[in-house]
Amino acid sequence: MSATAKPTVQRAPAGAAVRPRRQPPYHVILIDDCDHSYDYVVEMLGRLFGHNPQTAFCMAEEVDATGRVIVDTTTLERAELKRDQIHAYGADWRIDRCRGSMTATIEPAE
Repeated sequence: MSATAKPTVQRAPAGAAVRPRRQPPYHVILIDDCDHSYDYVVEMLGRLFGHNPQTAFCMAEEVDATGRVIVDTTTLERAELKRDQIHAYGADWRIDRCRGSMTATIEPAE
């Protein structure tokens, strides 16, 4: 026979406010390449993230200038979904050499 210990449950004192834990935020980061046009980036960011054309164009300029841009900050689960949607968005029909979607990564927001 083996003895099993009962797990102890810590409860908040009566009347104490229970604060829900927040999930840590993650950035969705779009990575630059030379095979996608500004129009493609603006269109994709509008469709996938709901960014207006002006915001999306500024993000296209930033990714072109710096090599990366944060396009969303959200929960890990949604960040993974959005990264996957970028990867599945497809090639830019405006550029003949384009063979696929852009690349995106996720990383913890600081």
